[in-house]
Amino acid sequence: MRQGTRTRRAAALLTAAVAAALAAGGCAAAPTAEVDGRSPKPERSAAATADDAAPASGPVLAVKVDNVPAARPQTGLEAADVVYAEPVEAGLSRLMAVYATELPESVGPVRSARESDLELLGQFDRPTLAFSGAQSKLLPLIDKAPLHAEPPGEDSEAYVRDEEQQAPHNLYLWPSRLLPEPAGPAALTTGFSYGRAPAGGRAEPSRTVRYPSASFTFTWSESRDRWLVAMDGAPARTADGGQLAPATVVVQHVKVRESDFRDFRGSNSPYVESVGSGRAEVLRDGRSWDARWKRGATGDGTTFTTADGSPLHFATGQVWVVFAGHS
Repeated sequence: MRQGTRTRRAAALLTAAVAAALAAGGCAAAPTAEVDGRSPKPERSAAATADDAAPASGPVLAVKVDNVPAARPQTGLEAADVVYAEPVEAGLSRLMAVYATELPESVGPVRSARESDLELLGQFDRPTLAFSGAQSKLLPLIDKAPLHAEPPGEDSEAYVRDEEQQAPHNLYLWPSRLLPEPAGPAALTTGFSYGRAPAGGRAEPSRTVRYPSASFTFTWSESRDRWLVAMDGAPARTADGGQLAPATVVVQHVKVRESDFRDFRGSNSPYVESVGSGRAEVLRDGRSWDARWKRGATGDGTTFTTADGSPLHFATGQVWVVFAGHS
């Protein structure tokens, strides 16, 4: 998926948006941000947490994002506040990008929801979930969940297919057509704390997390003061050719069990238990700290603490949480 193709796709998305706006109102303005969401992401202040930020103006936006090689480079991931990486069928991975402080121009490719997404999203106040669909038996559970489900539909103007890419890896979302503005940092009720790094830790130039058929590697960059992301052994590029680079990476060891659902090939959909407690590693500033995570109930965020029970603060900026099974 080369940069030139992505540029053509972005132009096609912008053309589609302009056409839809003209059809809807004759004089509606097209989105004014850069074509493929490449505007620099403003860093969230370490003090801007749910406790001391201005009240949230709306829900967070959570988008299920494809993560097989044919879907890369993805669009809009660099603008997310939090990116969750989760195991799915056949040992592969999928991403959930959560947006509160910025809405990018487009996000995708968008893919289907899983049962454990509902538990993970319970920490937010009625989040908006953008996804391409779900198994028919899962849809009633999504309908009952405390969230705003926004799959594509016949009357939806929020999604567009890129005809230059092969389905199902070609569905993209225009976030501004679902939410009028970002919710603000107070909507990020993740339980994370931001601030100065604790004492100790160990030097960690690189960390790899492996699934049966996928891998994530995070390599510290002194020049960027960020962790450079590689997926399945290749740099994880943005749509404009840069490299995804969060400030903090969390490897969260969780119980992964079979769910009640299978895909069309008969492979079971893993269920990631994000409520409970366990061990984790928190990577920031080129170092790693052993941590304990705890989430008491579906409506709670997840706290990360050091051995003495003190909060383990994250660095200001984007956070990646990679769910890994118990070892």
